Amino acid sequence: MIDSALLLSGFVHRPGAQTWVGEHMGKFLFSASNTYRYTRDQRLKTLMDDMLKKYIATQLPDGYLGTYLSKDYWSAWDVWAHKYAIIGLINYYAVTGYTPALRAATKAADLICSTFGDEPGKLDLNKSGSQAGMASGSILEPMIDIYRYTGDQKYLLFAKYILRNWETATGPKIFSGLEQYGKVTKVGNAKAYEMMSCFVGILKYYKLTGDTQYLQALNIAWQDIVDNRLYITGTASAHERFQDDHNLPAETRDKMGEGCVTMTWIQFNEQLLKITGEMKYAEEIEKAVYNHLFAAENPETGCVSYYTALQGGKPYQCNQLNSCCLSSVPMGISSIPGLVWGTINNEFSILLYEAGEVRDSVIAADGARMFLHIKCTTDFPSEGKVIYIINPSSSKEFAINFRIPGWAARYTLTVNGEKQKITEKQSIKVKRVWKANDKVIVRFDMPLQILNGGASYPGFIAFKRGPQVLAMDSLFNERNNGMLPVAFTKDTKFAISDASNVLPERWIGNQAYNITPHNGKKQTLFILVPFADAGQQSTRQQVWIASSDAAR
Repeated sequence: MIDSALLLSGFVHRPGAQTWVGEHMGKFLFSASNTYRYTRDQRLKTLMDDMLKKYIATQLPDGYLGTYLSKDYWSAWDVWAHKYAIIGLINYYAVTGYTPALRAATKAADLICSTFGDEPGKLDLNKSGSQAGMASGSILEPMIDIYRYTGDQKYLLFAKYILRNWETATGPKIFSGLEQYGKVTKVGNAKAYEMMSCFVGILKYYKLTGDTQYLQALNIAWQDIVDNRLYITGTASAHERFQDDHNLPAETRDKMGEGCVTMTWIQFNEQLLKITGEMKYAEEIEKAVYNHLFAAENPETGCVSYYTALQGGKPYQCNQLNSCCLSSVPMGISSIPGLVWGTINNEFSILLYEAGEVRDSVIAADGARMFLHIKCTTDFPSEGKVIYIINPSSSKEFAINFRIPGWAARYTLTVNGEKQKITEKQSIKVKRVWKANDKVIVRFDMPLQILNGGASYPGFIAFKRGPQVLAMDSLFNERNNGMLPVAFTKDTKFAISDASNVLPERWIGNQAYNITPHNGKKQTLFILVPFADAGQQSTRQQVWIASSDAAR
């Protein structure tokens, strides 16, 4: 449940309860607007309309929309909170067309532009917040967004100031650090959430200007994260910072997998996907969504884990003011429908195998724009069969691209029963004259994958099926309650079979699997569930499982 009075309290009665409380309203508006866009839930619309009006009523005449007293303006997280204010207001405006929301956003942005800069008498943005200038500098993203909606050059000029200011003596040296060292650990203070928030803004700037130096720098950052700092569940950071190469501790004490980091990692990949159309970014989005993003939220209560360890419990929190992740994780989840499918290089593309419906427009081979309705039914990720019913507004030739996941085995695609030829590794393009009720069936196997524990967990292994990393939940593995090693060696081969019959009545989810030695014996070593589902009943879970060899 959303406590609207609590979220608004820091604006109605300044100062707020804590220094970053102002971010929650903007995050709420972002998530609520996204959700309303896809659901048209009138109860949600009524709630967010009421909160929006009360929110903008607290804006001061000069545009200030923070939660600080005047003596503390522009310290700590004040600019950061204005970033989320502008993001939330613009997203609300984009969905509803309510112009007072856009006016409130521009007033806040105007105040930022008149306060900060490298002209005489203005404040240094790098010094107005924490995290080596990255927290305040991440306001680059909404400055680009508001420029797109208004066309006012001052917002673009301010964006250029931010980029320039990062490389000064007081800045985090984002570009020079990446170019010189090739490592995100050499940028600012290595704070992951704020850094990737800056990356999202940089990529939006690149999309406007086409300045390749910025894309090149962020390609370096992305590759470094993937190669050296990414957990198998699609998140990063321990103690909220990028760690040294391959240092991926995963215990509760390590404060790993901050929900805000997972969300911004998804946003970072989303921007790169939109720019390049490369499927490797969709792979990373899928990994993060099906694992660490969903794992961070309790499926029954909606409470969120600030950090979501692979080894231990999930300490869900419901206090809307004390956890930034309680607002960030819903931002990520509310963005998922827009990541399932869309147009890439003027061709409709299906990226995630989720059930649902989409209505969009496509450009046919003859240049005509036409409407397209697709309905998808599937039990994925439980099963590897996905059915699409294609309904174009008229029978014309155009292409639909289907992503081929890297984990998929024996991938096939048929159109009206006719098997299509696969010539590429990452996607299949089906270009034909599409007609009403054409039926596409995609099938694939999801074999069990064994993942190595690497430098942080030598001698340990983890299990993955399809996009889902699996976990041992102590609810189903009483003998392993203490997270002790189990009886297998490095040479053991494994088989997987359905064990959904063990799931209790109140369990949310329908997946559970027996893991057995691949030797013909009816011996269950343990039962695994998706990491996203594990720990939902306040039990302990572990992803990395120690063998008998590791124990010795």
